[in-house]
Amino acid sequence: MKFFDIALLSTLTWASASALAAPGAGAGIGVGVGVAQAAAPLTAPAASRNAAKPDSTALPPPSSAAQKLYASAKNDILQVRSLLRSGRTQASVGSGFLIGTGDLVVTNYHVVSQFALDPDTYVGEWVDTSGQRGNVELLAVDVLHDLAVLRVNRNGTGFFKLPEHLAALNQGQYLYSLGNPLDLGFAISEGAYNGVIARSFYDQLMFTGPINAGMSGGPSVTADGAVAGVNVSKRLDGELVSFLVPARYAQALLKQVAQQQQAPKDFTAIVAAQLLAHQRAMVDSLLATPLTLKNMGPYRVPVRESEQMRCWGRSTVKADKPFTVDNANCAMESAIFVSGSLQTGQVSIRHQYLRSTGLGPLRFSQLASDSFKNERFGSTRDSRLSGPSCTEQFVKNGTLPMRAVLCVRAYRKFDGLYDFALLTSSTDQPQMNLQSRLDARGVSYDNGLRVTRAFLEALANGGRP
Repeated sequence: MKFFDIALLSTLTWASASALAAPGAGAGIGVGVGVAQAAAPLTAPAASRNAAKPDSTALPPPSSAAQKLYASAKNDILQVRSLLRSGRTQASVGSGFLIGTGDLVVTNYHVVSQFALDPDTYVGEWVDTSGQRGNVELLAVDVLHDLAVLRVNRNGTGFFKLPEHLAALNQGQYLYSLGNPLDLGFAISEGAYNGVIARSFYDQLMFTGPINAGMSGGPSVTADGAVAGVNVSKRLDGELVSFLVPARYAQALLKQVAQQQQAPKDFTAIVAAQLLAHQRAMVDSLLATPLTLKNMGPYRVPVRESEQMRCWGRSTVKADKPFTVDNANCAMESAIFVSGSLQTGQVSIRHQYLRSTGLGPLRFSQLASDSFKNERFGSTRDSRLSGPSCTEQFVKNGTLPMRAVLCVRAYRKFDGLYDFALLTSSTDQPQMNLQSRLDARGVSYDNGLRVTRAFLEALANGGRP
């Protein structure tokens, strides 16, 4: 890990500096696929991370149209399993489907992530509707769109096709998703196409229908059998709000496989390269225009609101408390699934404005200090990331003097990726305090500096109106 100085982040003048410090230790913030940081989980992979985990959502009985589709398609849908090499115990399950009359299978990346990243521990297996099974060969992954292509030792009947020109979809059009929900058996569910979701960094289709755990990687098709997308996730806070990866991304990955001479031997390096490409696009988009300044009490705070990033506010004004707390949270509404324990490629911004309504300066100072100390930057025992390397300094420039702590953590398996966390606390008023935090997860070192510099300068120069 490089040792760095916050002075590198800005042209600000430093008044004084204290010793290297880590304000706290503890578990880092974990999110699910497409989950906003520091919020209740909103979406979840449709692959089962634990085959025995119950799911209360039941599939409705299929219509006659669904029955006909299933009868035609059942020979080309598969269950894709991740097994422990030692003992062949099932670790996770998902679905997939054979393309044309060949031996290639399309599924989700998160279905195969265990044996993609840890092939010495896990191996893949396919099972079809008749109970036949065999080993799988992983040929390609697209971690950004959550797709993978496998080779199996059997051929399709030709039902599922991804032609050069894909069929156009219309709002409200019926779609049919196939897979193996909850490891209970192969099934088909009905729903409707309801447009492209723009809040994800990468396009997804909204499917108003049930996609349960274990159906990840299965196909979603039109009434005439044309592949519209690949089952990927569902909202946990809604009813029948599910998501599909558009078929064009699967089409592109299959074209890539057709040009390969042989299967890659190291998928960890491939995933790392794709994550690096994502963070470049993410940071460029974030900083394409100056951060917006919004009033928060007497302060002006930087935020970013866009199709990919939304902001929410909350106030805790209570008559029985001698202080008030206002919060503003901005976060990207999606993250990149890497493994069951790691989601990354996300930026979030948080501001907290504390104001005394009955505390003296000493007691209020203690309140603000305790709030600042309660921040966590991760544990040194985390197997995914290095321990946090932090530095603390005081900023005295612009209109807002601040105490600032910057922490950086390196990814152990993905060379060149880091998590940056910048925490600041205003020092200008004895009975009000602004605490701000920026988290940039899964960025290069240089882009981590770019983001934190832009945030720090906007915060210091926005200051008080």
